[in-house]
Amino acid sequence: MNKKTVLHMLSQMCTLEAVLMLIPAGVALYYHEMRTFRVFIIVALSVAAIQVPIFLFTRQKKMDVNSRDGIAVAALGWIVISLYGCLPFYVSGEIPNFIDALFESISGFTTTGSSILTDVETMTKGMMFWRCFTHWVGGMGVLVLTVAILPSDKKSSSLQLMRAECPGPTVEKLVPKGRSSAAILYAIYTVLTLIMIIFLVVGGMPLYDSVCTAFGTSGTGGFGIRNAGLGYYNSAYIEGVVTVFMMLFGINFNIYFFIIMKRFSDIFKNSEFKVYLGIIATSIGLICANTMAYGVYGSFSKAFRYSSFQVSSIMTSTGFATADFDQWPELSKVILVILMFVGACAGSTGGGFKVSRLIILVRTAKRNLRKMLHPKSVNVVKSDDKTLNIETVHGVSGYLILYILIFFTSLIIISLNNLDFTTSFTSVTTCFNNIGPGLAKVGPMCNFAHLSDLSKITLSMDMLLGRLECIPIIMMLAPSMWIKKLY
Repeated sequence: MNKKTVLHMLSQMCTLEAVLMLIPAGVALYYHEMRTFRVFIIVALSVAAIQVPIFLFTRQKKMDVNSRDGIAVAALGWIVISLYGCLPFYVSGEIPNFIDALFESISGFTTTGSSILTDVETMTKGMMFWRCFTHWVGGMGVLVLTVAILPSDKKSSSLQLMRAECPGPTVEKLVPKGRSSAAILYAIYTVLTLIMIIFLVVGGMPLYDSVCTAFGTSGTGGFGIRNAGLGYYNSAYIEGVVTVFMMLFGINFNIYFFIIMKRFSDIFKNSEFKVYLGIIATSIGLICANTMAYGVYGSFSKAFRYSSFQVSSIMTSTGFATADFDQWPELSKVILVILMFVGACAGSTGGGFKVSRLIILVRTAKRNLRKMLHPKSVNVVKSDDKTLNIETVHGVSGYLILYILIFFTSLIIISLNNLDFTTSFTSVTTCFNNIGPGLAKVGPMCNFAHLSDLSKITLSMDMLLGRLECIPIIMMLAPSMWIKKLY
């Protein structure tokens, strides 16, 4: 690992974060929140004062980022960004406990949406904006944003950084240059966010609320600005807009690129896209029927409204809630917990195991069963009419093993709180899969404030591991990562 290159890239990310803090500072100034304004300015200047000299000192005439450098930048970058991101909360005193402030910051950047706040409406406008803005910044990826904005010395460097950060089995370039791919992704991301803001404003939601809600939706994060969540507005139109856009942000962004390039045949061939929509439709139908059968909702329109919103929210890992689904029938709750694990599409802003991995695992299982029945036959695993290489198949299987090991290790630690099993299980599930709310004492009408500091630190690590899909942070523990040359 080239430590100088890694430090240079980290200083770029942190300096960019300091610049981004000027945006909520401007919001605070607009609302005459002078103390909040000063906090953001002081924190931004402090971060810049530390990082700019590092940036200048580690500058190189020719800088190349290899795979190990990309992994190190992704793992260390998200940790440092979260540490700096929690400072406005902590310095302002709006979240006086540092562990709580860090939990909120990590939850924001990883787009998890789990919160320790018991009364979000007491926050100042500027601080609330920063809290929601972290979702938008982290949604597509801090490194992807850095690659899109700042110049890179070599084409391969951009792709190495994107591969280290972006979720999914594989990351491919949309166009020959990695930096151009990052710019296209963020352009699509920004346009969709702006369109959503317009739709919300048209529906009667105030502009500030619309922007914050769009940030939470586009990043599939779910931080709300009202104690009652989106239910505060009591608008079927607003809930409908959010439902649709949550689904849209859970789709692989390559699909939008195909639409722009008019490559419609590639969309129809995309098995992940079809399975994603199929799971959503099936889940909505089952929950709608189940809640009506138990008399939770008196009409089909209400059952469909709340079930479609919650399915979209949970599967895309957004975590918004318009109903207390912890009170729904057991079948409905089980379906939602399963969706927490399934997650959204690879290459989206959503979390979870990812639909593409699920498809690969199912097809691998089918291939192995055929092989047992016909030992001499040649069986391959295909996706979208393309044969997957053995590294991709093994990578998915390896990730599943890591996923299970980390999940149950975290569950053992959380169980030290001596809470009920449902609370312990779903708190790990929701944080590791970057969802937001769980069930029981961490349900949609509750929060994570009552957990111990050890549990909050464990869940914070789960959020980072889930967002970076384990590999970068686990790799940082390997001694070979810190050796400049391998022989």
